[in-house]
Amino acid sequence: MEQISPKSNHENNSQPESESENGKKEFVSPSVGMEFESYDDAYNYYNCYARESGFRVRVKNSWFKRNSREKYGAVLCCSSQGFKRIKDVNRLRKETRTGCPAMVRMRLVDSRRWRILEVTLDHNHLLTTKSLKSLKKLGICGTKKSIQSDSETQTVKLYRALVIDSGGNHVNSRNTRELGSSSDYLPDRLNLKKGDSQAIYNYICRMQLTNPNFFYLMDVTDEGNLKNMIWLDARCRAAIGYFSDVVYFDTSYLSSKYEVPLVTFVGVNHHFQTVLLGCGLLSGGTKESFSWVLKSWLTLTTTSGQVPQTIITERCRILQNVVSEVFPKTHHRFSLSHIMKKVPEKLGGLRNYDAIKKVLIKTAYETLKPYDFETSWGFMIQRFGIGDHDWLRSLYEDRAWWAPVYLKDTVFAGIISSCDTLCPIFDKYIHKQTPLKEFLDKYELALQKKHKEEANADMESRTASPVLKTRCSYELQLSKIYTREVFKKFQVEVEEMYSCFSTTQVHVDGAVVIFLVKERVLGDGNRREIKDFEVLYNRGAVDVRCICSCFNFNGYLCRHALCVLNFNGVEEIPSKYILPRWKRDYKRLYVQDYDVGCNTGTTGTVVTDTGTDTDVVQCFNQLYRSALQVVEEGVISLDHYKVALETFGECLSRVHNIEDKHE
Repeated sequence: MEQISPKSNHENNSQPESESENGKKEFVSPSVGMEFESYDDAYNYYNCYARESGFRVRVKNSWFKRNSREKYGAVLCCSSQGFKRIKDVNRLRKETRTGCPAMVRMRLVDSRRWRILEVTLDHNHLLTTKSLKSLKKLGICGTKKSIQSDSETQTVKLYRALVIDSGGNHVNSRNTRELGSSSDYLPDRLNLKKGDSQAIYNYICRMQLTNPNFFYLMDVTDEGNLKNMIWLDARCRAAIGYFSDVVYFDTSYLSSKYEVPLVTFVGVNHHFQTVLLGCGLLSGGTKESFSWVLKSWLTLTTTSGQVPQTIITERCRILQNVVSEVFPKTHHRFSLSHIMKKVPEKLGGLRNYDAIKKVLIKTAYETLKPYDFETSWGFMIQRFGIGDHDWLRSLYEDRAWWAPVYLKDTVFAGIISSCDTLCPIFDKYIHKQTPLKEFLDKYELALQKKHKEEANADMESRTASPVLKTRCSYELQLSKIYTREVFKKFQVEVEEMYSCFSTTQVHVDGAVVIFLVKERVLGDGNRREIKDFEVLYNRGAVDVRCICSCFNFNGYLCRHALCVLNFNGVEEIPSKYILPRWKRDYKRLYVQDYDVGCNTGTTGTVVTDTGTDTDVVQCFNQLYRSALQVVEEGVISLDHYKVALETFGECLSRVHNIEDKHE
């Protein structure tokens, strides 16, 4: 299967390329069956291919309709085709004709597309050095950002014709996307409807022109049909650098058979907001498609061998196998909220459904030890006589993948604590009948709203002082560090320390002490019940770990651990329990290790004032990181934006002044 290599607008990515055996990128050769939307598109493609290969093109023949003079056929050939006439042989001009057979013959089909019907690739003469200069790069390395020329735009149209439409990837509008709903549905490729390929093409071109560091990857069949696709814009790539420690691979749109076969990679930022880490379109929920999109995401995002600590997916046997292959060192867990959303569908028809659901929720969320889980589950099965229920039986077999009581060593960064966190990121912008074209139009609108929410939260966290509700030193300490939303969650734990009325030692083993913390919790019928929580504390290392595993689940210490620290006279929370990802200035403190310099096409060294050589890639990476920090700060408010924009202008002028001095 042909796979299009990842490209950004730092590369010559508007040209269709393939990998040769030696790893060198080459222009895709013409072949029978390629289709284009116009004669100009087809001519421009062959002309670009010819220049890249080292020969020139001329039009050998053209055919026109008798009445309208509309062109309906043509033969394009190498300029060395044929021979000079006898009377022209003695002219001083050098002979270039060799009777070269290289050509393409094409024709207008269905009154709307130009199709290549015949191809000859071989030449009978030496080809010159490639004369096609690289198209202007639109990356952040350059100082000039001109709009693409006509020829450049035509080449982008060629890419769409080659990758998306070749082989009839378009389908009739009467087709639906649901499996089994149409005999025309082909499971090995995207079931694109009328206008979908144009929408994809428009989106890619728009992003290439306007979005720096935009990457995409396409998976095509041997016939050239688009099968799967993944893309990441600059914001996604920046978010990956910060918040890809825990990733939720959301396949809800795909499994629920939406019109748009969308999958998303989602993380949680420092405000407990969902952030997009990548998008994909899949031809189906097969092992091949899942494997391709996960490997592609890993290829586009991973630097220095870094991989997510935890990946969360829906409960799916195919995904279970694929994730273990693609991410062997990553903890894979099933989404508990996704399982709970299935309860009405799977158990709704049972007698005593409400009572069963109540016990199931309590078993899943409130048990602290595996023994308690087993006991509660057995009670539910026996009391309601549902031991032969297939879904419950399989759910129990998979309990180590989804039940919190078995996942206490897994880092979740707050995702597991809230079902709302896992709501599909485009939930308000897409429904089951939303066509792909409409989704792509709304895509940027949805992300702009997300970015604005994050910018507003950044500004509130830095400017507003939280109101303290206790005299606890822990609350005062983290009020100066955490973002507003994270601090509000932690503040609840500080307040609830006062519901813990007893902290006693139950076991001592050297420096390790086990404490028992009693808490009054709200039980059935709003009655207060007393519940015991075991907390392990190491006096020497100042390590604290509660049986509720709040720190691993949510990323901050629970009330029980705080009680034990307070009991032992620890006045400040140790730094090891203050995760950098929750800090209000996290993005400024955390310098991302972008490996984007390798994608700029830049090589060589730079000689500094001290006479030492500095790798250009390293220079680019450092400049990019610094500029990105200014960008992140610049979107906080209009005043920040004006200052950042003015600063960039001043910097550019100073750099130009250096160039002028050397001239």
